[in-house]
Amino acid sequence: MIQLVAFLGNYGKEYEKTRHNVAWNFQDSLPFANKLSWQSKFKGEIASFSPEQLSQWACDTKIHSKKDGSPALVPEEAPSHIYFLKPQTYMNLSGESIIEVVNFYKLKPENVLVIHDELELPLGTVSLKWSGGLGGHNGLRSTKAVFNTPDFWRIRFGIGRPDNPNMNIADYVLSKFTTEQQEILQNVYSQTNLLLVKALLSKDPTNLISQWGKKKLIED
Repeated sequence: MIQLVAFLGNYGKEYEKTRHNVAWNFQDSLPFANKLSWQSKFKGEIASFSPEQLSQWACDTKIHSKKDGSPALVPEEAPSHIYFLKPQTYMNLSGESIIEVVNFYKLKPENVLVIHDELELPLGTVSLKWSGGLGGHNGLRSTKAVFNTPDFWRIRFGIGRPDNPNMNIADYVLSKFTTEQQEILQNVYSQTNLLLVKALLSKDPTNLISQWGKKKLIED
């Protein structure tokens, strides 16, 4: 099961609401974000909670529950704690923070979910992915390097490519979303809450790929 969720981004005021920080923006938008208690540790900020707490929060905020309105079941195999991590190393060195958590809590790469921006998906699209290529993403490259394997989970938020094909990609991902794009993303985030909760409460997130492998959440 997934035990560590790493939200990739860059820290600092100048990077707020930029395309590269879409994962941090998503985390901030979670309806239960105010329940999390963060600590500065492992070259980042980390928060922990139990699967039972997550199930209750998801029920209370109407993200996910059983048909009778009670909290979703927590698998017997569930770990005692789930960890949220925001690396503070800057994007290119994200793996340095992630591996410290993995080593300390004796996790495996397959217990890790990395949430990040994705150039190759259009805005409004979300994808749950297991392993595979890195798409030129430096945060993923750093994570693969410390794991020595690409075999970890990802949730990818589409940001699309720049309209101007001559625009430098680094400049593009570090630019801010427009007001209209931010409104679209708020809708995307609210729908992706369900994916995150289901992935964390699932014995095998592979079962979610058929629905969430590449899901367009906003119609043109």
